[in-house]
Amino acid sequence: MFVAPARRLTRAGARQMMDTAIAMAEAEGIAIAVAIADAGGHLVLLERMDGGRFHTVHSSTTKAVCAASNMRPTGSHGAQAQTLDVAHAIGLALAAGPERWTAMEGGYPIIVDGECIGGIGVSGGSWEFDDRAARAAVEAIGAGYRIEE
Repeated sequence: MFVAPARRLTRAGARQMMDTAIAMAEAEGIAIAVAIADAGGHLVLLERMDGGRFHTVHSSTTKAVCAASNMRPTGSHGAQAQTLDVAHAIGLALAAGPERWTAMEGGYPIIVDGECIGGIGVSGGSWEFDDRAARAAVEAIGAGYRIEE
């Protein structure tokens, strides 16, 4: 077989995820940026709240792309989920490209029926908040963030 069926994230699904993360931030008085990318790392939606710092646009986008590419939440682990020290984390970011890999929490893949259909990145709050908001956004559309083994 040379062609396989594929799922993809709809704009409505991305909008629901965006609204979930933004509502959490508004409730806690935090100005964030949220980026949602498709499985190829291309932006579907990007939003920065009023008062959000300009660098959060880049951070959220990088988190979304990294999560989609690695098909796992972002954090201080390598592509094979190995623990990284600071030098290796910086090395990975330099090797992959500054827009493609990050060791910062707050990025989650969007997994449906074992297939990664994209990623979300949240930036602007504490790392705990960014992580919690991204995870809640994925769950808001009934998706998961781990490929079952």
